[in-house]
Amino acid sequence: MRALARAIVLLLLPLVASAAADDSDIAVVVAKTGEGIYVKVDCPVKAPRAVVWDVLTDYDHMASFLPNVTQSVIRMRMGNRLRVYQKGRASRGPLSIAYENVREVELVPTTEVRSRIIEGDNMPAEFVTRIEERDGELHILHSGNYTPNMWVPPGIGPALIESETRRQYANIRNEVMRRAARTTQ
Repeated sequence: MRALARAIVLLLLPLVASAAADDSDIAVVVAKTGEGIYVKVDCPVKAPRAVVWDVLTDYDHMASFLPNVTQSVIRMRMGNRLRVYQKGRASRGPLSIAYENVREVELVPTTEVRSRIIEGDNMPAEFVTRIEERDGELHILHSGNYTPNMWVPPGIGPALIESETRRQYANIRNEVMRRAARTTQ
Protein backbone atom coordinates (compact mmCIF):
# COMPACT_ATOMS: atom_id res chain seq x y z
CA MET A 1 0.00 0.00 0.00
CA ARG A 2 2.84 2.43 0.82
CA ALA A 3 4.51 1.71 -2.51
CA LEU A 4 1.27 2.55 -4.30
CA ALA A 5 0.85 5.76 -2.30
CA ARG A 6 4.47 6.74 -3.05
CA ALA A 7 3.94 6.05 -6.78
CA ILE A 8 0.82 8.21 -6.77
CA VAL A 9 2.71 11.01 -5.01
CA LEU A 10 5.51 10.88 -7.58
CA LEU A 11 3.04 10.92 -10.47
CA LEU A 12 0.99 13.80 -9.11
CA LEU A 13 3.58 16.15 -7.60
CA PRO A 14 4.31 17.84 -10.95
CA LEU A 15 0.58 18.46 -11.41
CA VAL A 16 0.25 19.99 -7.94
CA ALA A 17 3.30 22.19 -8.50
CA SER A 18 2.10 23.43 -11.89
CA ALA A 19 -1.39 24.17 -10.57
CA ALA A 20 0.07 26.16 -7.68
CA ALA A 21 2.09 28.31 -10.12
CA ASP A 22 -1.09 29.44 -11.91
CA ASP A 23 -3.40 31.78 -10.05
CA SER A 24 -0.96 32.03 -7.16
CA ASP A 25 -2.88 35.00 -5.77
CA ILE A 26 -5.70 32.61 -4.82
CA ALA A 27 -4.88 31.58 -1.24
CA VAL A 28 -6.04 28.07 -0.36
CA VAL A 29 -5.55 26.28 2.96
CA VAL A 30 -6.52 22.64 3.33
CA ALA A 31 -6.10 20.70 6.55
CA LYS A 32 -6.98 17.14 7.42
CA THR A 33 -8.68 17.06 10.84
CA GLY A 34 -9.22 13.42 11.77
CA GLU A 35 -11.53 12.06 9.09
CA GLY A 36 -12.63 15.54 8.05
CA ILE A 37 -11.18 18.11 5.68
CA TYR A 38 -11.12 21.85 6.42
CA VAL A 39 -10.89 24.21 3.42
CA LYS A 40 -10.33 27.98 3.40
CA VAL A 41 -10.08 30.12 0.23
CA ASP A 42 -9.36 33.79 -0.45
CA CYS A 43 -9.85 34.60 -4.13
CA PRO A 44 -9.38 38.25 -5.15
CA VAL A 45 -11.42 39.41 -8.12
CA LYS A 46 -11.66 42.76 -9.89
CA ALA A 47 -15.30 42.88 -10.92
CA PRO A 48 -18.59 44.37 -9.80
CA ARG A 49 -20.19 42.69 -6.77
CA ALA A 50 -23.35 41.93 -8.76
CA VAL A 51 -21.39 39.93 -11.33
CA VAL A 52 -19.50 37.99 -8.64
CA TRP A 53 -22.81 37.22 -6.92
CA ASP A 54 -24.45 36.12 -10.18
CA VAL A 55 -21.65 33.63 -10.88
CA LEU A 56 -21.51 32.24 -7.33
CA THR A 57 -25.27 31.62 -7.33
CA ASP A 58 -25.70 30.45 -10.95
CA TYR A 59 -26.30 26.83 -9.95
CA ASP A 60 -28.25 25.96 -13.10
CA HIS A 61 -25.25 26.85 -15.30
CA MET A 62 -22.25 25.79 -13.15
CA ALA A 63 -21.57 22.78 -15.36
CA SER A 64 -20.80 25.18 -18.21
CA PHE A 65 -17.94 26.95 -16.40
CA LEU A 66 -16.71 24.46 -13.78
CA PRO A 67 -15.04 21.49 -15.51
CA ASN A 68 -15.45 19.19 -12.50
CA VAL A 69 -19.24 19.73 -12.42
CA THR A 70 -21.19 17.64 -14.94
CA GLN A 71 -24.67 18.50 -13.69
CA SER A 72 -26.03 21.24 -11.43
CA VAL A 73 -29.74 21.90 -11.04
CA ILE A 74 -31.84 23.93 -8.64
CA ARG A 75 -34.52 21.45 -7.56
CA MET A 76 -36.39 23.75 -5.20
CA ARG A 77 -36.49 27.48 -4.51
CA MET A 78 -38.29 29.13 -1.60
CA GLY A 79 -37.26 32.76 -1.37
CA ASN A 80 -33.56 32.79 -0.47
CA ARG A 81 -33.43 29.05 0.22
CA LEU A 82 -32.51 26.56 -2.46
CA ARG A 83 -32.10 22.84 -2.79
CA VAL A 84 -29.40 22.10 -5.37
CA TYR A 85 -28.43 18.77 -6.95
CA GLN A 86 -24.86 18.47 -8.23
CA LYS A 87 -22.90 15.70 -9.85
CA GLY A 88 -19.34 15.70 -11.09
CA ARG A 89 -15.87 14.27 -11.18
CA ALA A 90 -12.64 15.65 -9.77
CA SER A 91 -9.57 14.38 -11.63
CA ARG A 92 -5.83 14.80 -11.30
CA GLY A 93 -3.55 12.65 -13.40
CA PRO A 94 -4.60 9.01 -13.08
CA LEU A 95 -6.93 9.68 -10.12
CA SER A 96 -10.60 10.40 -10.67
CA ILE A 97 -13.23 10.76 -7.97
CA ALA A 98 -16.92 10.96 -8.84
CA TYR A 99 -19.34 12.73 -6.53
CA GLU A 100 -23.06 13.36 -6.31
CA ASN A 101 -24.89 15.38 -3.69
CA VAL A 102 -27.86 17.48 -2.72
CA ARG A 103 -27.20 20.66 -0.80
CA GLU A 104 -29.35 23.10 1.04
CA VAL A 105 -28.32 26.65 0.23
CA GLU A 106 -29.23 29.83 2.06
CA LEU A 107 -28.55 33.09 0.22
CA VAL A 108 -27.83 36.36 1.97
CA PRO A 109 -28.09 38.50 -1.19
CA THR A 110 -24.86 39.85 -2.59
CA THR A 111 -22.82 39.01 0.52
CA GLU A 112 -23.01 35.37 1.62
CA VAL A 113 -23.91 31.84 0.52
CA ARG A 114 -24.37 29.20 3.24
CA SER A 115 -24.41 25.63 2.06
CA ARG A 116 -24.64 22.19 3.60
CA ILE A 117 -24.75 18.80 1.96
CA ILE A 118 -27.85 16.88 3.06
CA GLU A 119 -27.58 13.84 0.73
CA GLY A 120 -24.80 12.11 -1.12
CA ASP A 121 -21.03 12.02 -0.96
CA ASN A 122 -18.79 14.01 1.38
CA MET A 123 -21.16 14.19 4.34
CA PRO A 124 -21.40 15.88 6.68
CA ALA A 125 -20.41 19.15 5.01
CA GLU A 126 -20.99 22.82 5.73
CA PHE A 127 -19.58 25.81 3.85
CA VAL A 128 -19.86 29.58 3.89
CA THR A 129 -18.86 31.71 0.89
CA ARG A 130 -18.70 35.48 1.39
CA ILE A 131 -18.00 38.43 -0.86
CA GLU A 132 -15.99 41.08 1.00
CA GLU A 133 -14.27 44.26 -0.05
CA ARG A 134 -10.67 44.81 1.04
CA ASP A 135 -8.58 47.76 -0.06
CA GLY A 136 -10.94 48.53 -2.94
CA GLU A 137 -10.95 44.97 -4.30
CA LEU A 138 -13.52 42.23 -3.84
CA HIS A 139 -12.53 38.88 -2.37
CA ILE A 140 -14.44 35.64 -2.54
CA LEU A 141 -13.87 34.08 0.90
CA HIS A 142 -14.87 30.45 1.25
CA SER A 143 -14.49 28.18 4.27
CA GLY A 144 -15.94 24.94 5.47
CA ASN A 145 -15.57 21.36 6.59
CA TYR A 146 -16.55 18.09 5.01
CA THR A 147 -16.00 14.40 5.58
CA PRO A 148 -15.01 12.56 2.39
CA ASN A 149 -16.53 9.16 1.69
CA MET A 150 -13.08 7.73 0.95
CA TRP A 151 -9.68 7.64 2.65
CA VAL A 152 -7.59 10.76 2.02
CA PRO A 153 -3.86 10.03 2.34
CA PRO A 154 -2.04 12.50 4.60
CA GLY A 155 0.30 14.92 2.84
CA ILE A 156 -0.60 14.33 -0.80
CA GLY A 157 -4.38 14.20 -0.17
CA PRO A 158 -4.63 17.75 1.20
CA ALA A 159 -2.17 18.94 -1.49
CA LEU A 160 -4.40 17.50 -4.21
CA ILE A 161 -7.53 19.01 -2.64
CA GLU A 162 -5.73 22.36 -2.43
CA SER A 163 -4.76 22.17 -6.09
CA GLU A 164 -8.27 21.21 -7.20
CA THR A 165 -9.82 23.94 -5.03
CA ARG A 166 -7.47 26.58 -6.47
CA ARG A 167 -8.37 25.43 -9.99
CA GLN A 168 -12.10 25.60 -9.17
CA TYR A 169 -11.81 29.18 -7.88
CA ALA A 170 -9.67 30.15 -10.87
CA ASN A 171 -12.52 28.90 -13.09
CA ILE A 172 -15.06 30.84 -11.04
CA ARG A 173 -12.94 33.98 -11.31
CA ASN A 174 -12.51 33.45 -15.07
CA GLU A 175 -16.29 33.24 -15.45
CA VAL A 176 -16.72 36.39 -13.35
CA MET A 177 -14.22 38.24 -15.56
CA ARG A 178 -15.87 36.94 -18.75
CA ARG A 179 -19.28 38.16 -17.61
CA ALA A 180 -17.88 41.46 -16.31
CA ALA A 181 -16.27 42.14 -19.70
CA ARG A 182 -19.60 41.43 -21.38
CA THR A 183 -21.43 43.95 -19.18
CA THR A 184 -18.96 46.77 -19.99
CA GLN A 185 -19.20 46.34 -23.75
